[in-house]
Amino acid sequence: MRADARRNYERIITSAQEAFAEQGPDAPLEEIARRAGVGIGTLYRHFPSREVLVETVYRSSIEQLSARAHELLETHSAAVAFETWLREQVQWVMDNRSLATTMKAGMDKGSPTFTLCRTLITDAAAALLHAAQDSGDIRHDIEPRDLLRFGHGIGVACETVPEAAGRMLDVTLDGMRPPK
Repeated sequence: MRADARRNYERIITSAQEAFAEQGPDAPLEEIARRAGVGIGTLYRHFPSREVLVETVYRSSIEQLSARAHELLETHSAAVAFETWLREQVQWVMDNRSLATTMKAGMDKGSPTFTLCRTLITDAAAALLHAAQDSGDIRHDIEPRDLLRFGHGIGVACETVPEAAGRMLDVTLDGMRPPK
């Protein structure tokens, strides 16, 4: 892809992420193109349908969240990385629930995108969890999928009351720490 086409592609994805977070996956494609600073024809050249755009945005956001886990592990202690990422995961769920619901409803659980996203996010959770368990900061009876369930559950529960998320995360994190 030419450099200018690549920039347009990335701007469309970023603009779609923002629009979907604000308005859901039915956000007008014309508005996404406008936000990206491209014409609607350019959007359709890269993404021939709304479904392709939604799938690409979903995959991109999972890739970003997964990469963030590894970035945090490289720059912070295991405990700080674990807690920071769990808080970011909850925020991701609150920001992207309608997008994720749309994706999961229209996609076969065995599709390459769904498989890739599940693998990426589970591997990210496992890396954080195992590091925090190895450092003695998190109980050993928690599994990577549990971490994802905690984040998802809190995110869904706090979608309409986001101010409660911090408190619920604090209680959950306290419960994940080993007994003293």
